[in-house]
Amino acid sequence: MAGSISDFKSSFNTELARPHRFDVDIPIPIILIPYNKTARNLRYRCESAQLPGRTFATADQKTYGPIEKHPYLSTYEDLELTFIVDGDMNQKVFFDAWMNYINPTYTNDFKYKNDYSTAITINQYDMSNKLTYSISAYGAYPISMNQLDLTWNDDSYHKLAVSFAYTYWQNNSLQALGMQFLEAGLENIFDGTNLPDGARSTSINAINPDGKTEIYDIRSE
Repeated sequence: MAGSISDFKSSFNTELARPHRFDVDIPIPIILIPYNKTARNLRYRCESAQLPGRTFATADQKTYGPIEKHPYLSTYEDLELTFIVDGDMNQKVFFDAWMNYINPTYTNDFKYKNDYSTAITINQYDMSNKLTYSISAYGAYPISMNQLDLTWNDDSYHKLAVSFAYTYWQNNSLQALGMQFLEAGLENIFDGTNLPDGARSTSINAINPDGKTEIYDIRSE
């Protein structure tokens, strides 16, 4: 064997990631401010979620030899979030209102996406409640929710499954953002924004090495 038993054991020097250590933050569009209290509590009512994946759509290309796959598009699966519904049905009322704002039943006209979309953040924690991983899904909005079945044969509780479409997701760690700086180049990151003193700057929200979210100001003279 290439390694020893001790090498194998030493590779597990931290606690394993547990799927139940998570929460979800859903900032609401401004039009839904009357439902702000319900929206804040969704963090504690989200029973299941996913850290989303990413897939490259590819095209086959053959020049000489084997066929090669070349990526040309990133695709993202919808987010599926399941919420525990309180006795006052606040969660159902909230998503009814959000979807009805997107497409009001009295006009059937769709609003502009910027008016009803948001950035959903999903956080993963370790067993000591330290934030270890975080993503934000941008341009997110609900596209479907399940029916709630009513029956005398079930004494459990309602679960509301809501599917969200979004444009893309991004890893919020400092390491991931650092890679973006390296790849895009400082000129693209700062976008040529000139400050009065001639400096160029930007601010980012990222997870620091202690697992806390902080705002970092970056300047380039």
